[in-house]
Amino acid sequence: MKLPDKRRVVELPAEKLIPNPRQPRKTFSKEELDGLSRSIASNGLLQPISVRRTSGGKYEIIAGERRWRACVQAGMRQIPCLVQECSDAQSAVLAILENLQRQDLQVFEEAEGIRRLMEDWGVTQEEAARRLGKSQSAIANKLRLLRLTSEERKCIVENGLSERHARAILRIPQEEARKKLLAQVVEKGLTVRQTEELVEKTLEEKTAKPARGRTFIAKDIRIFLNTIDHAIRTMQDAGILAQADRKDMGDYLEYTVKIPKTGNSSKGRGQQPGRKPA
Repeated sequence: MKLPDKRRVVELPAEKLIPNPRQPRKTFSKEELDGLSRSIASNGLLQPISVRRTSGGKYEIIAGERRWRACVQAGMRQIPCLVQECSDAQSAVLAILENLQRQDLQVFEEAEGIRRLMEDWGVTQEEAARRLGKSQSAIANKLRLLRLTSEERKCIVENGLSERHARAILRIPQEEARKKLLAQVVEKGLTVRQTEELVEKTLEEKTAKPARGRTFIAKDIRIFLNTIDHAIRTMQDAGILAQADRKDMGDYLEYTVKIPKTGNSSKGRGQQPGRKPA
């Protein structure tokens, strides 16, 4: 999507500015507003508010709603504004991008803003990463945070936990287990490192228990070997050039499996898995 480049700075009456319904920021700290209001009263508004003209002579805020609120609180009647000519879609993209670039959104507001860019306005993950100056993996990690429930997100924000806390907790797949672990993190005031260690311990315990209960099926390894062979054949039948080689090393069997990353396809089946006797 091409963004507008026609801009002009003018002073507009404070009452003619209206909030943007697509604003990614959902909360405004009273303490921060009070501090910003005092600063504006003493030094003026250092950065104009980005707006676009709408019907009825009003101007919709693209970015700078917090500054606008602080200006009104400081008693300013005329506010310096950067007026831009743009469509609804362009306004939405600019509102989200400019807020994200300021890097003072709370972590879930940022993730939700990126999601809206992609789902509502067709911005690709690659384009979002480029515009925000982040790697695609960083964008993917932020989007992954939205898998947490609204209750979990609220708890994380209200207790001042960091993005790294959230990412560590998200490694627990079960919601109930996450809630219990999150409660421990909050109650004990755990650091990121301590949280990561607790998550690791929890995951190890969950994987160790079923392993002890199922050792009896490991007496005949042919079940597992057949599973590997079947998986390779299934991929080959689907046109994926998967290959497997099995070697008898005496005390153990060595399997080498090769699967092309590009998902190359072939008309016929590829090399069959090795079938040396166990």
